Amino acid sequence: MHYASEARAPLVRPVVDIEGGYVVAPMRRGLRLTTGVELATREREPNYAQLDAAEREARPVFGLGARLDETPWMGLRPCTPDMRPLLGPAPRHAGLWFAFGHNHHGLTLGPVTGRLVAEQIVGETPFTDPAPYLPARFG
Repeated sequence: MHYASEARAPLVRPVVDIEGGYVVAPMRRGLRLTTGVELATREREPNYAQLDAAEREARPVFGLGARLDETPWMGLRPCTPDMRPLLGPAPRHAGLWFAFGHNHHGLTLGPVTGRLVAEQIVGETPFTDPAPYLPARFG
């Protein structure tokens, strides 16, 4: 959620409040407040409890002004049933390699994913055991 800033001093770097479970970051539009992840189906009604709690805590500390968005951003994440990405050869399609399903950690895990998949493709010994991530684990 984006907010107008009513802070006396501008926020110049993102701040992570581990205990509160939120991040406040300076943006062009003001301040952005983000919270955790809630795993739910598409059909489920939005649950704003995390955002509401973080907003109550962050508002006086960071000078959060009026909400600038009509509704908070929500989106689907590429998750697998066991919460591990699919990294390796496609079981039924020779030459096709999978590298997806990182939940919301894809950007962070991109370099290590690329290395693991590349080592498998060229036949090198992978730097770590790829078995927990192989697509064939789902049959």
